[in-house]
Amino acid sequence: MQLGIVAQRDNPRAAALAGDISDAVAAEVVVDDATGAAIDASGVPVDAMSDRDLVVSIGGDGTFLFTARGAGETPVMGVNLGEVGFLNVTAPEDAVTAVERVVDQYRRDEMPVKELPRVRATGEDWALPASLNEVVVMGERRGHGGGVEVEVRVDGSLYSGGRADGVLVATPTGSTAYNLSEGGPLVHPETSGLVVTEMCASEGMPPLVVGPDSDVVVRVDGPDRAVVVSDGRRVQEVTPPTDVTIRRSGTPVRIAGPDLDFFAALAKLD
Repeated sequence: MQLGIVAQRDNPRAAALAGDISDAVAAEVVVDDATGAAIDASGVPVDAMSDRDLVVSIGGDGTFLFTARGAGETPVMGVNLGEVGFLNVTAPEDAVTAVERVVDQYRRDEMPVKELPRVRATGEDWALPASLNEVVVMGERRGHGGGVEVEVRVDGSLYSGGRADGVLVATPTGSTAYNLSEGGPLVHPETSGLVVTEMCASEGMPPLVVGPDSDVVVRVDGPDRAVVVSDGRRVQEVTPPTDVTIRRSGTPVRIAGPDLDFFAALAKLD
């Protein structure tokens, strides 16, 4: 079995834990380049984690998102060094034992894996990588004098339109992230659907939960330029007028390890 490990960059605690797991687990361990530099080991590009059997992400939810992008369809297990940890379930003090348990489950072909949906944004001649949390269509800058003119359609039917800082389409997983900060609803991870939330709209509609297979089309009208952002990292500039289509990706994120206690994680938001 090949076990991949990705530790949060520039975090000595994460690097030390990566070394502890690597020393303790009976598996062929491969770390990414940044982790390798931190623990004085050879590493591989994070995209090569897709060739492993299991990948352990050590850090906050941002590290998990980074790891998941490189892991592809390989299951990812998260060790939480952040504050809340909606994606990273395992506590650091339990990490070594928990990873050993999951590796043993893998060898016995009994490793439980949960799939979380991703969404993907496409345009006329471009496509962004799939997002686990959200896709945002927004003006180049927010606030007074910024924003864009938008029209939002769900499966061809007009839902809303007007001036807004932007429009956010989130998965249930992403409902606890950027969506929540923009006034969108919390959605339990077992719920099947997508959340459409307008950002500081002048005459907007309330946030809307739509079916998991819905097509959300955000038409951006000029004269302003706009950007499409995938999970806060990948950016595509677009020139209005143009349509941005957001729909569920065919490739989910696969998560291994203990189940998330959603409501316990919510309590940490206070």
